[in-house]
This record gives sequence, C-alpha cells and structure tokens, in this order.
Amino acid sequence: MSAVRVSSLAGAIALVSTAIFAADLPLPLPEAPIETGWYLRGYLGMSNEFFKGLWHPDFATAPEFTFLDKGGFDSAPIFGIGLGYTWNNWLRTDVTGEYRGKAGFHALDLFFNIAGNGGIGAYNTNEYTGSKSEWVGLFNAYFDLGTWWCITPYIGAGIGLANIRIDHFRDVNVIAGGGGWGDTGTRTNLAWALHAGASYRVTPHFAVELAYRYLNVGNGQTGILVNLDPTVPPVNVAPMTFHNIQSHDVMLGLRWLLLDHATYAPPLVTKG
Repeated sequence: MSAVRVSSLAGAIALVSTAIFAADLPLPLPEAPIETGWYLRGYLGMSNEFFKGLWHPDFATAPEFTFLDKGGFDSAPIFGIGLGYTWNNWLRTDVTGEYRGKAGFHALDLFFNIAGNGGIGAYNTNEYTGSKSEWVGLFNAYFDLGTWWCITPYIGAGIGLANIRIDHFRDVNVIAGGGGWGDTGTRTNLAWALHAGASYRVTPHFAVELAYRYLNVGNGQTGILVNLDPTVPPVNVAPMTFHNIQSHDVMLGLRWLLLDHATYAPPLVTKG
C-alpha cells in the first residue's frame, strides 16, 4: 500500500474517531440570564414574641420578690410593604416598613407584703396586663441560593429602627385590693433581623414567598406608673421596662418584579 493511501486512511480514521468522541460530549449549557431591576413586595404574617423580663426599681426592694410567671405576649398580625432592587442572580436588597398589631401581655409576681394582714404581713401578688404594638423599618439584604423547579431558597439579614408602643398597662394586687396603672409609653430602638425562606416564581414578573424571620426590637416601656389609690403617694414613679423584646415571625409575601431587559453571561465550560 502506498504512503499516500496509508496517510489518507489514517486521516479518515482520525476524523471518524473525533466525530464519535464529540457525539459523547454533552451539549453546551444555555447562557444564564442575569436579572436586574426593581421590585415591589407586600407581606403579612403572625408574630410569636417573647422578652427577657420586666424591670422596675421597686423590684429590688420588695421583700422576697419573685416572678411566678415572668410574662409573655399573645400572637399578633404583621402587615408590611417594601421596595427593592435585584442586583444579580444571587443578591437582592430592599427597604421594608411594617405595622405589628397589638399583642396582649400578662405576667404575675409574688412578694411578702409587710403591711398586709393587719400589720402581721402576708404574701401578695401583682397581676400585670397590657398590650404592645410596633412600627418597624428595615434595610434588608438577601442571598438567593439557586433555583430548582422555579423554587429559590434564600437567607438574609436586616437592620433598622423599631418604635414600640405599650398601652393599657395595669398592675392589680387582688389580695390587698390595690395596684396601679401606666399611661401609654413609646420608645424607638435599633432593630435587627435574620431571614430564611423560599420563593416560587409563578410568572417571569411575579413570585410568591414563604419566610421565617427572627426579629429583635430592643426594650419597651410604659408611661409613668400611678397608684390606683390617689391618696397613696407614689414610692417610685419610674416606668415599667420590658427588656429585650424579640419575635419569631412567619410571613407570606408577594413580589412584583419590574425587571430591566435581561443581559446574558456565558456559562463556565470545563474541557476534559
């Protein structure tokens, strides 16, 4: 066989081998769209609030003072709106404002009342009641963790301000037939939050999301405390303080995506 035929045959074999090998390679991935643009969001949910405890200067001097029930809040509704911007396929930021509805409060303490029971002394209790609500504004950043079947899990964090309002505070001593009350008190604090959730892309411009949030809004306080018996001078008129109010929130949200024209970036291709 001549050298020319051998060379032609070798070239044909190499061409066929290359074609067979190429047929086994996966097709190139489609270019991934990079989405940018503004979005509007609205959400509602329920709070599950707790706090570190009540504090008042009189607690330090009351004989044998203790809390039988340090207190807790009822669950309350949450209503919020927000405006945000999608920077790329993994980072979003927004500013949100929300109203957290009135949550009922109840607590019970025990102390030894030296003046009770005809001067002999007796154990008395104070039953505390009231309600709490807040306005909260946050700047949030979210990190999308990828999308599977139109579902995008995410995590995030937020920081902002909370205005806490305590209403209808009552301190009733049933045993001694006494007590006091506090006028409405407000306080504004630094607030911060941690987010986790997932969104479902219903259409290219509309998504539904289910989210969990831990929220810390700081301390709340009543107005000045006043004795129910006007003939009894107040021992200490300092307000009652609610220390370190926190909440585990569950929220359902809607997001309207006002996306710019999508641009495209080439996928990362690895050759074997």
